[in-house]
Amino acid sequence: MTISSLLTPRRIAVGALCALMLSTAAPTLAKTPKDVLVEVGEHGPNSLDPMAPAANELSQMVAWQIYDRLVTHGLKTLPDGKTVYDATKIKPELATSWNINADGTEMTFHLRKDATFHDGSPVTAEDVKWSFDRAVAAGGFPTVQMAAGSLTDPNMFTAVDKYTFKITLPKANKLTLPDLVVPVPNIVNKKLALEHATKDDPWALDWTRKNDAGGGPFEVTSWKPGNQIVFTRFDDWKSGDMPQMKRVVYREVGSAGTRRALLEKGDVDVSVGLPPKDYAEMAEAGKVKVIGTLMQNEMFYVDLNVTMKPFDNKKVRQALAYALPYDAIMSQALYNRAEPMYGADAAKGYAPKWPVASPYDTDLDKAKALLAEAGLSDGFKTDLYIDMSQTTVQEPMALLIKEQLAKLNIDVTIHKVPGSDWFAKMGSKSMPMDINYFYGWLDYPEYFYFWTYDGKNNAVFNTPNYNNPKLDALTEKARFLDGGPEYDKTISAMNAIVMEDVPRIPVAHLYSDIAMQPNVDGYVYWFHTNLDYRFITKH
Repeated sequence: MTISSLLTPRRIAVGALCALMLSTAAPTLAKTPKDVLVEVGEHGPNSLDPMAPAANELSQMVAWQIYDRLVTHGLKTLPDGKTVYDATKIKPELATSWNINADGTEMTFHLRKDATFHDGSPVTAEDVKWSFDRAVAAGGFPTVQMAAGSLTDPNMFTAVDKYTFKITLPKANKLTLPDLVVPVPNIVNKKLALEHATKDDPWALDWTRKNDAGGGPFEVTSWKPGNQIVFTRFDDWKSGDMPQMKRVVYREVGSAGTRRALLEKGDVDVSVGLPPKDYAEMAEAGKVKVIGTLMQNEMFYVDLNVTMKPFDNKKVRQALAYALPYDAIMSQALYNRAEPMYGADAAKGYAPKWPVASPYDTDLDKAKALLAEAGLSDGFKTDLYIDMSQTTVQEPMALLIKEQLAKLNIDVTIHKVPGSDWFAKMGSKSMPMDINYFYGWLDYPEYFYFWTYDGKNNAVFNTPNYNNPKLDALTEKARFLDGGPEYDKTISAMNAIVMEDVPRIPVAHLYSDIAMQPNVDGYVYWFHTNLDYRFITKH
């Protein structure tokens, strides 16, 4: 099914209307209909399939809308009235029920018998089996994500019959079931995808990068990369309550000022990815709704590559941790849309959770003393890299760091990496210093460590190139402990190691901010931080 084949005459008409509404030539955009949502962001997806090589973060947003997963999470309301997903509750999606054996090594899922893909073909256990095989074979990020839940081998997956799918694990892992909710084990239309597979691309990754092969609540009916993507409600969806929105238009608008203006004039419904300054100002003005939720399992930090001089010296890393202008970063780059992650009392130890604050705070005298001990009293030259897709925060932060480190005779050159190249640059492990952040889809400290500190498996987001066998062993141990005193002791020990070695300097725990019209309801914070169109309503 190609995107063009999805455009029936009815859909072409609606798609053309949405395109007209969003035309850059139009001086003023029309007010959006009650069953159409218009969202603007700085960047859009570069792929419709998160499995595709070099797929960006927005591809995960697309996958969340157009693909089903076996299971999902329930929702809960926080004391402040915000609605968030509930990590403690697993609910049916494509699977109506499941059974787990006594030792947790076999999970059997019973599928809906009325679910269909967007092309009308039935969803079967063979599609699920093939999709899971595909995820563990894709390589890179998708395969590592599956491995977090111990899903590593196609032999673990069995289509028992047409509507029964089984996972067999060598050892129970508490992360396995929640790992089935994330935007990686999406259920792909096997027959459709294989029609476009080739010898060099047996999983049809190139085709699904540009085409919808899902059966989720929305289907992609138009996509112009770098411009906009249009989702249309799939009226035959059976895996949940029917969304109110019949159409969703996500439009890329590079200028943050324009995205804010469009929202404040009422021309769009939702604006994402604005600078913290804009969210702070709009929240204070109160004309639009601004919802900020602390991201789960998240840290915003400065990474130091421990394999490159002078950051191979722990004293130098600690010196920089004492040198950063934390308060200025909080106020001038983040506009306090974050929780400080510095200035803790190390003597009290570290709580068995993540994130936790570091013991470092701005103290140039301590920084100078540590540099002297490292034989670098005269300073040094280094390079600091930032992600251009995050320049509204990272550029002012980088300038503050450059100015501060100059006081220690450290000459910093700032390099801006295009957002499309950022993941490749991270994977190269070639940046002496970089500003970065990571948020864990699964809300466990060891999951954060698995992705960002693990040296044994060369973790994808381990940009400091840090390798500590003791820490890796503790991370592996924690993955298979299901709470209790031993688990708490293990997590606290892990936190102590990284705060002492400081390959990564904690700075802040960020908010996931979003701004919307007063008549837009149903926003749910999810671990992936993207909008879930299924729950959005307008009044």
